[in-house]
Amino acid sequence: MIRIGTRGSLLALAQANTVAALLRKANGLGDAETEIVEIRTSGDRIQDRPLSEVGGKGLFTKEIEQALFDERIDVAVHSLKDVETVLPDGTELVAVLDREDVREVFISHKYRSLAEMPAGAKLGTSSLRRRSQAKIANPGIELVDFRGNVQTRLEKLASGIADATFLARAGLNRLGHWADYFHDVPIDVMLPAVAQGAVALQIRSDDAAARRLCEPLDHGPTALSVRAERAFLKRLDGSCRTPIAGHCEWLGGSTIRFRGEILSIDGTRALMAERRGPAQEAEQLAVAVAAELLDGAGEDFF
Repeated sequence: MIRIGTRGSLLALAQANTVAALLRKANGLGDAETEIVEIRTSGDRIQDRPLSEVGGKGLFTKEIEQALFDERIDVAVHSLKDVETVLPDGTELVAVLDREDVREVFISHKYRSLAEMPAGAKLGTSSLRRRSQAKIANPGIELVDFRGNVQTRLEKLASGIADATFLARAGLNRLGHWADYFHDVPIDVMLPAVAQGAVALQIRSDDAAARRLCEPLDHGPTALSVRAERAFLKRLDGSCRTPIAGHCEWLGGSTIRFRGEILSIDGTRALMAERRGPAQEAEQLAVAVAAELLDGAGEDFF
């Protein structure tokens, strides 16, 4: 039996059930040998304030990590963009699944793109990155705090709280949810969050049995990409309180391109840099991009 800890949202459960199915297939387990354990996190309970005001990324992971320490679960399943760059001692990321689509999706019953929104139109999002990117692209829009799972945000949009919002394509794909008022945003227009679209498995470092079961699920190219992105974020000391975007892209063969972006919180300034090189140097390239951005930003940028 392997117990899989997850948040209780429909998306988190879809991800956990995918992991359970992959574990069974990779290890010849029966249906009864995997168990999904739902854990309510602080991030799920606090819905009335932006995460940047109440503690950042760890709000979606700390209760699940505590369940690992308490041995109530054997593996934690996370959307990797929610995971702090420094893990609690005694835990590690043992596998990262094949990555989903990293693009953002612009969602509106009134407009087809951010550029179409007139001055005064309301964009609902609580992500500092999306807020800053949107303000730079369309300074006339009004920003509205907008939190919740996929279903909650779509309901808020339908109720008229905002005229448009963004969701990650990865989550919509995993839920099998698409509509004619959803519009993909190219990466060149809106660089995604670090590790967007990636699902990671976290275990206790001393749990050899969980390691043996989970390691076959690791997707090498995705794992390399997100290590680079997380190294970039760590070099910038980034969190939910800092608008940062970063993406490691495979260009073919063993060549990658790393792009990074930092933005001012007020949405008036953005700096972007990129490097290309061999995949085995991805983390070094990512850290070099972070250093270039820090040099260009100066001390007062954030």
